[in-house]
Amino acid sequence: MSTQTIREPERLIPVDASCDVVVAGGGIAGVAAALAAARQGVSVILIERQFGLGGLATLGNVTMYLPLCDGYGRQVMGGIAEELLRLSVIELKAPVQQSGFLPVPDCWKGGGEPGQRNNSRFLTGFNPYAFQMELEVVLEKAGVQVMYDTRVCQVQRDGKAITHLIVENKSGRLAIAARQFIDATGDADVCHLAGCATEVYESNVHAGWYFEIYNGELRLVKFSRPYDKEHRGRGVEGPFFSGTDHRDVTRQVLETRRLLREKLEEKRAKNPDDTIYPFGLPSIPCFRVTRCLKNEFAIGEQHRHVWLDDAVGLTGDWRRRGPVYPIPLRALHADTCPNLFAAGRCISADETVVDVTRAIGTCAVSGEACGTAAAILVKDRIDDGAVPLEKLQQTIIRNGGIIDPELIKPAVPEAASC
Repeated sequence: MSTQTIREPERLIPVDASCDVVVAGGGIAGVAAALAAARQGVSVILIERQFGLGGLATLGNVTMYLPLCDGYGRQVMGGIAEELLRLSVIELKAPVQQSGFLPVPDCWKGGGEPGQRNNSRFLTGFNPYAFQMELEVVLEKAGVQVMYDTRVCQVQRDGKAITHLIVENKSGRLAIAARQFIDATGDADVCHLAGCATEVYESNVHAGWYFEIYNGELRLVKFSRPYDKEHRGRGVEGPFFSGTDHRDVTRQVLETRRLLREKLEEKRAKNPDDTIYPFGLPSIPCFRVTRCLKNEFAIGEQHRHVWLDDAVGLTGDWRRRGPVYPIPLRALHADTCPNLFAAGRCISADETVVDVTRAIGTCAVSGEACGTAAAILVKDRIDDGAVPLEKLQQTIIRNGGIIDPELIKPAVPEAASC
């Protein structure tokens, strides 16, 4: 790697916009954060480097809205997480199994006893293009200003607090001023640039969900190499990739597409009379975890079924029935920056549960908590980052979020079916 450097001439950067809350990243966590803040009556700008919302869910074709329940009939995530789940299939009238389009299960559409939901997780499978368009509509209705084609490249600080994000887009290098900032980049980019402690994961594998047309029928192909659920790169075959090194990012995309071409050719060779061609490749790298905020506290497996007093949401485990974890404010609010929050897969969680906290519903839960907290700090004119916890929890609950210590306790399985 070259160690040469050049000196960039000093320049004045125009302040292009000013608002109460800036959200960096337009994935599900960023959308939830922006919605939550805007609905509290503050001005919000959402920055997204791509030209669509939803992140891996839509641009990455990871089209499963993972469960909002614990697997035993208990809903543990609500609020914006549930709103977006239902929005994801609002136009879907019936299942399209080959395409992976699955509506809300009948027993979760409203009413019913928990026992009726025991054998059916509260999830959906959505059309990523339809969902992407619906997300734009809901943000527009909330009054959120979206800035596409815009990447955060630096932060400006005054003491511990951030005052501006420095971004670049088609108009050049610009500054955006705000009072509160939410890092929903998925890569903890703002946290890293602000000098907060972070942890980098370099155990990502080849992955890329895509659609194919098979004899005129749309089919979802879920391609991923086996991966280590604790993201330590152990017990599985590489190569592995870091999502924070530009060479690895490009290499992961190119090599994944090469593997997809090879698999497509193998399928054509085995089925010479069939017409098969790719349709709808992911337009972003399909990394699971790249970089996370590393606060003094991090959610871990040891917090399964453990109530934490600063919980601002809950999450189940999409991989298995039973576990419920708290999402505490101390995992979302940066220790060393009073006006910075992290939402989505880059919250402060260790390798034992990061595969849980990166899930789509959990991202929406953390996003809503961050957006609500940021808005409260703005409206109450609190500059030292001292979030009024009880007020935050009550606001989230009032808006449909679930923060219930009873749900943290292990469920008793009921022998009932949907």
